[in-house]
Amino acid sequence: MSSIFDLAIIGGGVNGVGIARDAVGRGNSVFLCEMNDLASGTSSWSTKLVHGGLRYLEYYDFKLVRHALLEREILWGIAPHIIRPLRFVLPHHAGLRPAWLLRLGLFLYDHIGGRKLLPATRTLDLAHDALGKPLAPGRFKRGFEYSDCFVDDARLVVLTARDAADRGADIRTRTRATEIRQVDGVWQVTVQDAGGERSTIRARALVNAGGPWVEQVLTSGAGFNAKAKVRLVQGSHIVVPKIYNHDRAYIFQNADGRIVFAIPYQDDFTLIGTTDLDYDGDPAQVKISKAEIDYLCASVSEYLAKPVKPEDVVWTYSGVRPLYDDGADEAKAATRDYVFELDLPGGAPLLSIYGGKITTYRRLAEEALQKLAPWLKGSKAPEGWTAHAALPGGDFDVSALDALVVELRRDYPFLTPAHADRLAHAYGTRAQKMLGQARALADLGVPFGATLTEREVNYLIANEFAVTAEDIVWRRSKLGLRMSAAEIATLQDWITAHHQPSASPVIAAGARP
Repeated sequence: MSSIFDLAIIGGGVNGVGIARDAVGRGNSVFLCEMNDLASGTSSWSTKLVHGGLRYLEYYDFKLVRHALLEREILWGIAPHIIRPLRFVLPHHAGLRPAWLLRLGLFLYDHIGGRKLLPATRTLDLAHDALGKPLAPGRFKRGFEYSDCFVDDARLVVLTARDAADRGADIRTRTRATEIRQVDGVWQVTVQDAGGERSTIRARALVNAGGPWVEQVLTSGAGFNAKAKVRLVQGSHIVVPKIYNHDRAYIFQNADGRIVFAIPYQDDFTLIGTTDLDYDGDPAQVKISKAEIDYLCASVSEYLAKPVKPEDVVWTYSGVRPLYDDGADEAKAATRDYVFELDLPGGAPLLSIYGGKITTYRRLAEEALQKLAPWLKGSKAPEGWTAHAALPGGDFDVSALDALVVELRRDYPFLTPAHADRLAHAYGTRAQKMLGQARALADLGVPFGATLTEREVNYLIANEFAVTAEDIVWRRSKLGLRMSAAEIATLQDWITAHHQPSASPVIAAGARP
């Protein structure tokens, strides 16, 4: 309690860690606590896209779309290992939006967002183009192909937190904020770690980035009442064995006005989503319903030559988006833009965040710090520095990922092509640090399955805040799609035996790799 942080942040999703990274990079002392694992809430349950949000043009949300489009190439540039360009095929469905309207929307999409590297939209003859082959024969003659980006959302969060810690931020996972209060114009935040130990930190400013729990964070503050309201919207996805053999994604229009994506995923799978349903339960207990599975299968089957059936589903996930409640009649129409609420209950600022998208997390952090500028220190780094400083492992040109895979195979010839490719896409230039001086596969220690080894597990625990097998196979990677339940259980047993839990399980916090 003797020292006072410049800024304390509650919530380890993409918004919280983004603010932490930007603030510490400007010379502020920063504390962040997350009650579970990083990205264990909304941030790891997205559709895995860095995109402008084509459908938001229909709601005349041009500002949101423009800001998101501007961020695409910025984020690709600072994290080219976990973000990559992706082309989307939009078939024209007779009876839904007319072709001229789609083309107009895509013209705006190409031109309002500062696109420099991503390819422009082109018109497709789906009756003859190979991209029409997976579609129902004779039904879709015309379409469009446009650009956005794919992102490993959970790794984006973890690497942003890693960089914040490298720069001096105190990042504590599995640490819950149990009480917030002001004493003499300074915030006191009482936190409890996984071992039950409590401590209190002090801060001049406080950010509530609780996501779906943003209002609950306020209630822990003895009478703080939010003026804004959060609208919880459930989004669910299904994963099936890959349903076509090329590298494009599809965006399908539905008669209900929604759209559904089919995206190449983890080499051998297709990711299908999402739904939009208002949700009023515990965000931690959200689960996909049978009706949602049926809806997603029916939505893509409307377009495909070979229907997707519920029995094809190999994995599902659901998350709750904490949108700002703008009073929209339907969940699909609720704004995806973010809203700040700044309170000064005792003189010290409390900034609560509502809404937001993965794509705009960096910009959100800049705007949050602008609002808190009167209470924070002068910067040692200029505003906008996060647009140019690479995330860990991302310090290479966007065109050089294939060369990085080749380099890994040259330096570590025992790696299979698939193993080298996975490591390059996960760790970028830090893959060599993880592999170290290994000269044979046996040097990487215990094999756990699906190319996961003891060396990688130790690296994730030491450097990327991982604590459990779930953290490793479902958030630091998606190897859970390839590992059996028995293999995952064996991994957890090994972690329990070799990494004794401490009172504060955030082994990586503050430690430079």
